[in-house]
Amino acid sequence: MKKITSMKNIYLLFFLSFFFMNCAQEKDSNINNKNNDNEIFEISKFDEYDISMLRLIVTPEKYHNKTVQIIGYLNLEFEGNAIYFHKEDYENGSSRNGMWVSFNDEFAKKKDLQKFTKKYVIIVGKFDMNTKGHMGMFGGSIKNITRLDEWK
Repeated sequence: MKKITSMKNIYLLFFLSFFFMNCAQEKDSNINNKNNDNEIFEISKFDEYDISMLRLIVTPEKYHNKTVQIIGYLNLEFEGNAIYFHKEDYENGSSRNGMWVSFNDEFAKKKDLQKFTKKYVIIVGKFDMNTKGHMGMFGGSIKNITRLDEWK
């Protein structure tokens, strides 16, 4: 009877050892995964200029005088050149959900700007929270634009 009890104790000890070793490995694995997540986050922080329009609208001071890349609905018209958060913002006249856009002549000649109007686009330029376009109607402006492409 003593032999059976000691065998049970040995099996129990073996099982518990195996169980705790497995738990320790999972913990190490989780720590490694967290480190990998941080590395991925650090890489995406590198591209900090690639932001949503919502961030520009909510925290303009954070991006003032910085190069930004945003996606939005572009409308080009007299005294109304702007990129909007959504097409509906343009249609409903929600200019605070838009950014005034200003193209230099050289860039405008290089690109046929009218082919981008009333479309979703990706745009890169310098954000200015103080210049708010025609009659100060917009949430800020994008100047010195270096990229304009249709977003599909």
